[in-house]
Amino acid sequence: MKKLINDPADVVSEALRGIALAHPDHVRVDHENRIVYRKDAPRSGKVGLISGGGSGHEPMHGGFVGPGMLDAACAGEVFTSPVPDQMMAATKEVDGGAGVLHIVKNYTGDVMNFEMAAELAAAEAGTEVLSVVTDDDVAVQDSLYTAGRRGVGVTVLLEKIVGAAAEEGRPLQEVADLAKKVNAQGRSMGMALTSCTVPAAGKPTFELAENEMEVGIGIHGEPGRQRLPLAPAKDVAALLVDPVLQDLPYQQGDSVIAFVNGMGGTPLIELYVMYNEVRQLLDAAGITVARSLVGNYITSLEMAGCSVTLLKVDDELVRLWDAPVNTPGLRWGA
Repeated sequence: MKKLINDPADVVSEALRGIALAHPDHVRVDHENRIVYRKDAPRSGKVGLISGGGSGHEPMHGGFVGPGMLDAACAGEVFTSPVPDQMMAATKEVDGGAGVLHIVKNYTGDVMNFEMAAELAAAEAGTEVLSVVTDDDVAVQDSLYTAGRRGVGVTVLLEKIVGAAAEEGRPLQEVADLAKKVNAQGRSMGMALTSCTVPAAGKPTFELAENEMEVGIGIHGEPGRQRLPLAPAKDVAALLVDPVLQDLPYQQGDSVIAFVNGMGGTPLIELYVMYNEVRQLLDAAGITVARSLVGNYITSLEMAGCSVTLLKVDDELVRLWDAPVNTPGLRWGA
């Protein structure tokens, strides 16, 4: 195992110290509870937005804390859900009197612990909490970590769009309904060229031969739909885009945000090669790309590979996407 770490047991706490030191203008960090907060949270009269999950997916979620996105992110151990006490502390801290929305990826531990935290916050502080669960991965119905579909790339787009709506001062129920709309209109699928190595494990999560790729992989190294011989980018793009288009289904004339995401170990030049192929497939299907996003935003440590997310949008969603955002991991218009 070759990693730029000290002790595997200290990776998360030391990374959080690094985040706090690198981005003091954006965030403050509660190191005891491992929570990244927007520097000016809570904001009076604004719906608080909280997400979180296992570490190892950076910049998700701590890198998306700041104006225009999240108010707080709870960091679990690598690929391990945060605990309810973390989530409850974050919920109470960001409540500015307008309630709090939990944005939860559909992994069993995350869903269970966020539910428990919402109940505790309501009982102890009277905080009104609503939740939305993202489940956009079309690859498999159930996995090692989930009942139902996994929450992946749509989570990034949802946090941005819903963050803009909360910034406008919209009420909690309206913000939650918008989040559910975004989740319902987005689909994703990913693939891997290599495994990743969890620091505490010290060895790759799975083995792939030099001439193999895994299609439909999960962000924790969960198995995909199929293991296939390595193929050119053009063929890989079709293996990801076609199932996504068929699932919603997307139709000729639809307008989308097209998101090509790196899993952590794929260089940007290859992600742009993939985006070129994705655009050609969408053009051929008569689908208009209203906005695009390319880069490493929801990763799986150093896994080589990528995912494709398509979000069907209307004028309102595009306007909210374009609204200013100022976080360590995503920034424009600010």
